[in-house]
Order: sequence, then C-alpha cells, then structure tokens
Amino acid sequence: MSRIPEDELEFRFFRSGGPGGQNVNKVSTSVQMRFDVKNSPSLTDPVKERLMKLAGSRLTLDGVIVITAVRFRTQERNRADAIARLDEMVAEASVRPVYRVPTRPTRASKERRLKGKSTRSTIKSGRGKPSLD
Repeated sequence: MSRIPEDELEFRFFRSGGPGGQNVNKVSTSVQMRFDVKNSPSLTDPVKERLMKLAGSRLTLDGVIVITAVRFRTQERNRADAIARLDEMVAEASVRPVYRVPTRPTRASKERRLKGKSTRSTIKSGRGKPSLD
C-alpha cells in the first residue's frame, strides 16, 4: 500500500542499458520518478524533514526526491520498484527517533569501577622485575 497518492508522483520514461538485448534500443523501460517533498500535503513537517535527510544525494535543491529505477526489463516493474523504494524511505522517515535520556552513574558503580582499577593496578605492578632491595 502506497503512503503517497499517485497524483503527487511524476514519472518520466527513457531508454536504458542493461539486460534486454535489442529491446533496450527500442523501448523506454527505465523510470525516473520525482516526488516534491517540500510541497507534499500528505506528509507532516517532521516526516518531511527526516525524509529529506534520508534522501541524501537523491534530493534536489528544490526539495524534490528523484528515484531512478532500471533494475527490471519492463516499464511497469520499474515503476513499481521506484514507488516501493519511495514507500520504504517514507516508512523509515515516519518513525520518530528515540532520544537517549542522559543519566549519571550511581555512587556504587563509581566505587566498583575504582576498586576494579586498583585491583588491576596491583596485578600489573606485580608483573615487573623484582627489585634488589
């Protein structure tokens, strides 16, 4: 199920290399899908921000995500692949990140750490050459 209505997506088809034999020279099977994130009414502002961060190099300066699908030999499968990849990105951007609440170490944990350090120190100091005293 697509999270974004199809009327917000713009498709362009062009000829591509790759598998397909002589067919690639005649049929426009590659798909370039464009989705205007900035002006999309179907996404909330926090999701838009996270989606634009996730898009990385696929995002243009105008806030448009460009996804090129050339994996399959047919236009329909490439189109479905591009939509699926965008849906995956939107699903990932829809998850609100969980921020860690900083906590301080307890007194007992500090004491355990210092006791462990001193124990280790005595073990290591006993490894040296014996003194001639």
